[in-house]
Amino acid sequence: MRLKCIACDALARPVYWCAAHSPHIVDVSLKRFGWHAVPHQLRQKLQSAIDQVEQDSRYDAVVLAYGLCGTATAGLRAGALPLIIPRAHDCITLFLGCCDRYQKEFDACPGTYWYVQDYVERGESEDTPLSIGAFTSSRADAVYVEYVEKYGVDNATYLVDVMHEWQEHYERAAFIDLGIGEPGTGAVFARQEAEQHGWRFERLAGDLALIK
Repeated sequence: MRLKCIACDALARPVYWCAAHSPHIVDVSLKRFGWHAVPHQLRQKLQSAIDQVEQDSRYDAVVLAYGLCGTATAGLRAGALPLIIPRAHDCITLFLGCCDRYQKEFDACPGTYWYVQDYVERGESEDTPLSIGAFTSSRADAVYVEYVEKYGVDNATYLVDVMHEWQEHYERAAFIDLGIGEPGTGAVFARQEAEQHGWRFERLAGDLALIK
């Protein structure tokens, strides 16, 4: 079979690794992970990408390396080709391998910031790496400037203050090691964030089962 995989680039390394080891021919197309913050726009981009694949007679199916992602994938339409998407709320489930494990981690510590290597590597710039669901100190100034332009000084100040308040409810920085390549920079960044905010740091083994 020849498959078209449309993936968030937060999963770039595991997706390429699994594609390389697949018995099928897999062509990968990556989308920037920042679009998950605007679900309706991400949905439009994904639907457009799916529609384009439908017009290519080479493919036997479309696979999405996405979760529900804030309802971004809800309502996507498939045509003649099968469309395969994992049952997952977000990419953390994909990194941990199943919903049950994610639920256990959440029950044990709901106040967790999640980090993976691709998120750190593929931040908006080398100086502003991102974590999954985290409002990091390195992002604060850039976000404030953006919000001032959109909402004015008073509203921007309020929104950034609220974001900082959220951090008070977090207590763990968890780096998911997928065992692909050298995760040194991602783990180091996650540990530094933990030390800065007074959280405990944990390094968890990832599981590629769902991505495979």
